[in-house]
Amino acid sequence: MNANEARLLLLESLTPRYGAGESASISRILLEDAFGIQPHERDIVLAPEDKENLAAMLQRLLEGEPVQYVLGTADFFGLRFKVSPAVLIPRQETEELVAWALEWLKTRQVESPGVLDIGLGSGCIGITLKKKNPGIRLAGVEKSPAALAIALENADTILGKGACHFVAGDILDESSWAQFSMYDMVISNPPYIPYSEQSLVPEHVIDYEPGLALFVEDRDPLVFYRAIAAFCLKKLHPGGALFFECNEFYAGQVADMLREKGFYGIILRNDLAGAARMVCAFQPF
Repeated sequence: MNANEARLLLLESLTPRYGAGESASISRILLEDAFGIQPHERDIVLAPEDKENLAAMLQRLLEGEPVQYVLGTADFFGLRFKVSPAVLIPRQETEELVAWALEWLKTRQVESPGVLDIGLGSGCIGITLKKKNPGIRLAGVEKSPAALAIALENADTILGKGACHFVAGDILDESSWAQFSMYDMVISNPPYIPYSEQSLVPEHVIDYEPGLALFVEDRDPLVFYRAIAAFCLKKLHPGGALFFECNEFYAGQVADMLREKGFYGIILRNDLAGAARMVCAFQPF
C-alpha cells in the first residue's frame, strides 16, 4: 500500500461517518502526524507495521474516537500537546482566549508577572502563555491526578523541567487557597455545561472526553466561576486580570456576577463564530 492508496482508504471509510470535509481533514492529520506523510506525497510505500497501525487507527476512528486521542497529541497555538481521554482536546475558542490574555500581558508593567491556570487539563493554556511570554511565573492547579500528570509531562516537554509549578487541588475547596501566592493574572476554562444540556453536546465528546472537565450540576452552573472570582479577590494583585472561557448561554451571567463582586473593567468578547465565550475582569486597586 502506498500513500495515495492509504489516503483513499481513509477517505472512503471515514466519509460515511464524518462527511467529506471532516474526513479529508482527519486523513491529512493522521497521515502527517502518525506516518510523516505530507499531502503531496503519493508514492511512498507503507511498511508492513505501518499498514497494521493504520488499520488499527482507522478502526478507532470508525468507532467515533477523536483523531487527537487516536494520535495521542493535539496541536494548539502552534504547539503540540500530549492528550488522552483524561483531558479535554484543546479547541480553537481556547486559542482565542490565550491570544487575548497574551495581549493583556504585554501591557502589564510588572517584572515576571505571576500567572495561575486553574483547571489545567493538558496544560495548554498556561504552557502556551509561558512559551509565548517566557518572563511570566507560571503556576497551575488541577483536580484530576491523570490530567495533572499529562500537564506536567507537557510542561517538561515544551518548557523544560522546572519551568512552572503545577499542583493537585480543587479550587472549590476554600481551605486550600492559603497555599497559593499572589498573581497578576488568573485564567481558567472551567466546567460549564449543565447536565441538562448534554443532548446539545456531540456524541464523540460525551463518549470520550472527561465529564469532570465538561459538566456542572444544573442547580449551580456558575459554581466554578463564583469560586474562582472569590479566590481572585484574595489572590489577585490590584489591577490584576481574570480571564474566563464561558458557556455562551451563561457568559452574561458570569459578567454580572463579577460586577456584583466588585471587579471592574469587565469585558465580554465573542469568539470567531460570534458567540459570547470569553470574559475578562480586573481586580480593584
